Amino acid sequence: MGERMLRGSRLGAVSYESDRNTELAPRQTREYLCARGHQFEVPFAVDAEVPMTWECKYDGSVAQLVDGLEPEQKKVKPPRTHWDMLLERRSLAELDEILNERLEEVRTRRGRA
Repeated sequence: MGERMLRGSRLGAVSYESDRNTELAPRQTREYLCARGHQFEVPFAVDAEVPMTWECKYDGSVAQLVDGLEPEQKKVKPPRTHWDMLLERRSLAELDEILNERLEEVRTRRGRA
């Protein structure tokens, strides 16, 4: 009998389970509001940690929890330039000395040519 039921059906596309005689986990719904004014609800389990932001189901932007706190801003490191990394390894006096050595090498090569 099971074979007859599955024959011709789309496996994985249709569930043959029903909600009869089952008790669902307790749920809570929380409201989110995006910058464009879309307000929608998302169901969560009662014991789940509710995130402060959620993707808006209408336009994909970031929506904030209606009764939640503002999310913490992440600390952003300023970009390090080549010069900053160079100054971590050498002092200005060392760099000046290296520059003078290289300039002297260039001058001697040009003097020979």
